[in-house]
Amino acid sequence: MNTAELTKVCRQVRRDIINMTANAGSGHPGGSLSAVELMTGTFFTQMRVDPKNPKNPDRDRFVLSKGHAAPCYYAVLAEMGFIDRSEFKNFRQLHSILQGHPDAKKVPGVDASTGSLGQGCSIAVGMALGAKHLKKDTKVYVLVGDGECQEGQIWESFMAAANFKLDNLTVMIDNNGLQIDGTNDEVMSLGDLCAKMKAFGFEVIELSDGNDAAAVMAALNAKTPAGKPKCILAHTVKGKGVSFMENQVGWHGKAPNEEQRQQALKELED
Repeated sequence: MNTAELTKVCRQVRRDIINMTANAGSGHPGGSLSAVELMTGTFFTQMRVDPKNPKNPDRDRFVLSKGHAAPCYYAVLAEMGFIDRSEFKNFRQLHSILQGHPDAKKVPGVDASTGSLGQGCSIAVGMALGAKHLKKDTKVYVLVGDGECQEGQIWESFMAAANFKLDNLTVMIDNNGLQIDGTNDEVMSLGDLCAKMKAFGFEVIELSDGNDAAAVMAALNAKTPAGKPKCILAHTVKGKGVSFMENQVGWHGKAPNEEQRQQALKELED
């Protein structure tokens, strides 16, 4: 897939995020919109997966550690053919397979049930370590939020990844600078995240624009030294693609009303 094709898919994913959250009247559009290029690029250009055989034991794995960005996840899975788009109208509804956080027991293509922040990277490390133990060439990708990096368990998993030389693991940090209660710096400063990841033993690729499809593809394709896990530290924009949502902390967990939906969709037209 080339950059133009990936960009087109990303635009549709953003439209789906808006529609899902607007239909439900709830959800997390801001952090879903910031993660679009990272998640779409991973599934469409890297992962060995088959929608017709979603439980293939030899497939690559993806873990959405920031599970509240489920609308982005579902939109990507639908674009890939894992789920039918008709399910979108049931997002966050009772008995729907598409709950507010991803459920691996219900949603084809979801490898881990997540939502309790800080735990997803540990799950991914376990998957990558298991693949090494079984001598499989499985690749594992995990998307982590920057606010989530305030959790202690995240750093334990980072240490484990380096200790066990998990060069089959890629950690993507969606560094949009905002979390539910304000900016990261206001809540708990992360300091020099790039330097920290290097100190923890990762091969770090820092992207000044993590919403640039070409840059994301290049980072995903970049080769890293044997025995070192990869970190893509992507500086993104919360609410990316919708002018009134961009860099606005209030859109962390608030759905657009009908007027806002129509404005957002208009902005996301070709």
